[in-house]
Amino acid sequence: MIYYKTSAEVELIRESSLLVSKTLAHVASVLKPGMTTLQIDEVAETFIRDHGAVPSFKNYKGFPFTCCISVNDAVVHGFPNDRPLHDGDIVSVDVGVYKNGFHGDSAYTFALGTITDDVSQLLEVTKTSLYLGIEKAVAGNRVGDISFAIQEYAEKKFKYGVVRELVGHGLGRHLHEEPQVPNYGKRGSGAKLKDGLVIAIEPMINMGVKEVWYEEDGWTVKTKDGLPAAHFEHTICVRRGKADILSSFEEIEAAEKANTNLFTKD
Repeated sequence: MIYYKTSAEVELIRESSLLVSKTLAHVASVLKPGMTTLQIDEVAETFIRDHGAVPSFKNYKGFPFTCCISVNDAVVHGFPNDRPLHDGDIVSVDVGVYKNGFHGDSAYTFALGTITDDVSQLLEVTKTSLYLGIEKAVAGNRVGDISFAIQEYAEKKFKYGVVRELVGHGLGRHLHEEPQVPNYGKRGSGAKLKDGLVIAIEPMINMGVKEVWYEEDGWTVKTKDGLPAAHFEHTICVRRGKADILSSFEEIEAAEKANTNLFTKD
């Protein structure tokens, strides 16, 4: 069952989504080599609760943390831990919040200190593929149009691995709703996009092969070849003509640029 949202519901999802964005911006302002991902998780949870919301992910299907924090060759769903981060690491932080009966969901991949040109390109291509997918999230198109746009850019143009096992999703009163939104597929296939559909689009792109494996914790997904992966995610609402992006990277990018411990491309 696909649930279409009223304008009032979309605004509540926007409020939750923008709080996710502010949480990620707060993380961006403090992130530095030597921090542990457990510390990042604590910072994010405190920020969310101080703003009158609760973490969507905590205890969701047994997941014990506020954030999924995935470092280097971890694609998504990484368990925060007490290992210090190092210069040159890339760190995906995926966060959800629940407020006023609705969820918001977004993710951003940060680079600590100095990174190589090929890693910088991976981050840039993954973020660009997200926006190319969003361009297709308009009423009258189909889910496959979003999927194809992401795959065509990341896989066909740059020869990156597009993860098959994990997908974007609808969201609203529930963190995961129909439809699923893969990052690969055929134009004109899948569910038809209608005005009021709220979905999370989230390219998960590997520098090398598309294949992944799961760590013993049952959650952390890693690249099969050990090469880095990147992950960016927006919550959007399908509209006629142009999608409405309910989350925002603006504050995150500003905080990232202001933090001298983070790599930012000129």
